[in-house]
Amino acid sequence: MTDSTAVNAWIEGYRRAWESNTPDDIGKLFADDAEYRTSPGAEAWKGRDQIIEKWTENKDDPGTTTFFWSPVAIEGDTAVIEAETRYEGDTDYFNLWVIRLDDSGRAMEFTEWWMEKS
Repeated sequence: MTDSTAVNAWIEGYRRAWESNTPDDIGKLFADDAEYRTSPGAEAWKGRDQIIEKWTENKDDPGTTTFFWSPVAIEGDTAVIEAETRYEGDTDYFNLWVIRLDDSGRAMEFTEWWMEKS
């Protein structure tokens, strides 16, 4: 069962990984057979190793983002959050994330929706 404590811990870990881009920080977030989608229709990055590989190929530079978020819903093993990502000197985005966590607090599935803030 996912709760607000688990979701908070996962988001904190995600931000740590976002800033460090280290395989260890990224890998701690995801189950061995997790699926990560960068948008709802995107082909999933499958498995922790591919998630780490693709993340580091598409990384943001540390210190270039500010991130604000709040939960929309937490039910069973699934959390939905809404967020705003601000890129220093660049475009800002609205985000919606759907995260399915396992009993150890690692994501089994992660899908993000993002749209440019006008």
